[in-house]
Amino acid sequence: MQISLDSPASAPQPLSPYYSQVARIEHPDGSALLFVSGQIAEGATLTEQTRGVFETLTALLEAHGAGLADVVNIRTYLTDISRLDEYGAVRREFLTGTPPTSMTFEAARLFRPEALVEVEVVAAVPAS
Repeated sequence: MQISLDSPASAPQPLSPYYSQVARIEHPDGSALLFVSGQIAEGATLTEQTRGVFETLTALLEAHGAGLADVVNIRTYLTDISRLDEYGAVRREFLTGTPPTSMTFEAARLFRPEALVEVEVVAAVPAS
């Protein structure tokens, strides 16, 4: 098993230099697990921020040969859980296959005060 940590140059860069965006755990057969750090995005509305988050997640996964269809677990943090339907509508635009396992939490405050949503995922990449 080999472990690597990175912030791929082909994806939006993290807002802080104190963490890596992706942890890749490579198995001997060539398959891998990707642990993607929580992502936030700019935008005036929850819909805009959610769309930006999923676009960033897509870029991070693609940099590792994966896609949103490979996501097996998703954790979402919302500053207002009553807006879950608004978040869910955008999420369904991006996660169109069998839904991954999921947890959603309400958080009083996120990494940036203007952030309304943060999402982290785990993806399973099959051997090529």
